[in-house]
Amino acid sequence: MRPAVLALTVALAFSAPSRPLHSQTPATTTQTGRGSEPGEIVQRTPDFDRQLQQQAETDKTWRKASEGVMQMDKITYRSKVGDMDIPAFVFQPLKVRGAKGHPAIVWVHENIRGHLYEHYIPYVREAAAKGYIVIAPEYRGSTGYGKAFYDAIDYGGSEVDDVVTAFDVLKSKYPQVDPSRIGIIGWSHGGMITLLSIFRNPAMFKAAVAMVPVTNLFQRLAWKGVECQHQAIDPQNRYGGLPHERQDVYKDRSPVYNVDKLQIPLYVGVTRNDQDVNIEEDMQLVDALRARKPHLAETMVYDNPPGGHTFDRRVDPKTWQPENTREQRDSWNRVWTFLDWNLDPFHDASSSAVSTSSTRQER
Repeated sequence: MRPAVLALTVALAFSAPSRPLHSQTPATTTQTGRGSEPGEIVQRTPDFDRQLQQQAETDKTWRKASEGVMQMDKITYRSKVGDMDIPAFVFQPLKVRGAKGHPAIVWVHENIRGHLYEHYIPYVREAAAKGYIVIAPEYRGSTGYGKAFYDAIDYGGSEVDDVVTAFDVLKSKYPQVDPSRIGIIGWSHGGMITLLSIFRNPAMFKAAVAMVPVTNLFQRLAWKGVECQHQAIDPQNRYGGLPHERQDVYKDRSPVYNVDKLQIPLYVGVTRNDQDVNIEEDMQLVDALRARKPHLAETMVYDNPPGGHTFDRRVDPKTWQPENTREQRDSWNRVWTFLDWNLDPFHDASSSAVSTSSTRQER
């Protein structure tokens, strides 16, 4: 990409309305001219006040989209890391069942720098209609929560703990959730977090879905530009260096090297025309799962769906209706079939418990 175009892309990412331009767009740009050397990476300062305003608008949009369809709350909880409060959206069906009556999904948003985008509205609505309770953590590094939260980014590190803590929140704060029926789903960077969550906590979740996930940081940095990508994912240098200097850290945070830890059902969907997480990266994961975890993993490789990387999340921003392409329909049919089979949202475990208790009393 030409420097001028990249500069414009990054500028828009920090000032435009809340829409994902690119799931892994770096928070840096390459500039030349007075004050910088050719090829030098220059950090742009985000407009944190504008991000706060945009988040307020996003919250308002979600509340309006929830009216008459589902219950919505915005909560905060302390991450298990112990150093930060994590904002999270919680969505529930309008009519809530009794104790352990609902399965739940931890919903992990995309982007190195992002939040729960409005394009998820139709799908979260569908989840609630099916009987799922959804919690969507705004893990550290997300936009819209101020400078300290933004600067706390820990790509593949503490952000995973932020997301995993949502499981404990559902278990302890929402008695209507059945802890044995909690799944997790994520896209792109969120797909990477999803994979790392289940590889580091093999028996915690019942099932997982990772769509177009970041898979291998070694290949990603090599293909996208080592210095630029390192600055984007690790601006605070929490990794302690570049891939050749800290191979252990990059390997631990690359899902492809942790496939053998998989112990639960997993669905992965990727596409060959992905210009963000290139197919050469994602097929490493797909091939590893097919070879080493064929009884637990399901995979799907799409050829050329409209939108490439974002093919399953394209919606009309005025109506929040899905674009409804053939591949988008097929993808969500597969996702819901997989989740419904493993989490059984139509089963009300609270009714079963009441029925069993009544039977015992009659005896």
